[in-house]
Amino acid sequence: MKTAAEWQNQAKRLLKAELAKKDMTYAQLATRLTAIGVKENEPNLRNKISRGKFSVVFLLQCMEAIGD
Repeated sequence: MKTAAEWQNQAKRLLKAELAKKDMTYAQLATRLTAIGVKENEPNLRNKISRGKFSVVFLLQCMEAIGD
C-alpha cells in the first residue's frame, strides 16, 4: 500500500512528465491556466508541483491547460 508521500510523488512526476512532453515551462503553464480562468503565477506553480500537494481539480486544470 502506498503512503501519502508516495501518492504525492507520483502526482508530481505525472504532471512534470506532461510538461516535459510538451516542452512547456512553468511560465507557459501559468499563462495557459490564466487563459482558462485559473490564476496561478510561476513561483506558486513551481512550489505547488514540487511539493506534489495539490488537488485533483488542480491536476485536471493543468492537464487541460497543457492540452494534447
